[in-house]
Amino acid sequence: MQASKTALVLGATGGIGGEVARQLRDAGWDVRGLKRGQQATVVRDGITWIAGDAMSREDVMAAAQGCSVIVHAVNPPGYHRWAKLVLPMLDNTIAAAAAQGATIVLPGTVYNFGPDAFPELHEDSPQHPQTRKGQIRVEVERRLRSATVRGVRAIVVRGGDFFGPKPGNSWFSQGLVKPGRAVTGVNLPGRTGIGHQWSYLPDVARTMVELLARRESLEPFAVFHMAGHWDANGMQMAESIRRVVVRRGGRAPKLRAFPWWLLTLVSPFVATFREMREMRYLWQEPVRMGNAKLKSVLGEEPHTPLDQAVESSLEGMGCLAPVEVTSRAKAGVASLV
Repeated sequence: MQASKTALVLGATGGIGGEVARQLRDAGWDVRGLKRGQQATVVRDGITWIAGDAMSREDVMAAAQGCSVIVHAVNPPGYHRWAKLVLPMLDNTIAAAAAQGATIVLPGTVYNFGPDAFPELHEDSPQHPQTRKGQIRVEVERRLRSATVRGVRAIVVRGGDFFGPKPGNSWFSQGLVKPGRAVTGVNLPGRTGIGHQWSYLPDVARTMVELLARRESLEPFAVFHMAGHWDANGMQMAESIRRVVVRRGGRAPKLRAFPWWLLTLVSPFVATFREMREMRYLWQEPVRMGNAKLKSVLGEEPHTPLDQAVESSLEGMGCLAPVEVTSRAKAGVASLV
């Protein structure tokens, strides 16, 4: 019996969840999204939105009825309750997947790893995190692996720092630039010469969709690393932002050191800054992932050119002025009215 092409996306209103939901829809899947605060089920833009909360097992179990895939891309807003919410939400997803015999897809990060695994991370590198978030991430993957004995299959796709058109808890939108504002400066969290890895959300989503098409041939707990965009000297992302801003008619933004001192000062009072400061070690030495395993399955990794990815991200974040219509185009429009 062929598995249904129905997927539940938890976190479909967020960055990575939204991208996966749209790309699954475009690939012919029936896609459901769970949304808090909604009063009734509605279909919008080809996605069925169901009222519910990822913290409610009853809601998740009901929404997952008939699904062969559950995308677990939900994260608590901010960080102040992260430790109390992440694992219960995952347990609800696992329970629903076990009931449906579904495959879980999880966006992974490098938080699982400590310096003993640097500078090049492999899918099976030892996981000895030095942070609270890293410890939670390790437990998330441990629970997914353990769930395979209950018939659950899991695909984990680890990438570098995410960036994309929708701002969220990312270094790109919280550290380098500010959403909703013209880019006048770009903060540099790392030192010149220290490489850093980035992952463009639409590429991550495309990778997940392509892996799902091959899920029956994968091991029950399958982990893949993406190469994404490797910023070899810690300046290439900032330079790309500058090129895009100038090409769109703005002045070249100034490059400046990230104010780590300010995070240290205010982190006792602001949870987001405290968590950002805790991740500073990832900017102090190069951390890179190879994609040999991924390429052995897909052939090639989905990859959007850096400037194109940066322009789309800045545009979606409201950081770029609208593209002006040329006088020739205006004349053409005028002739039609």
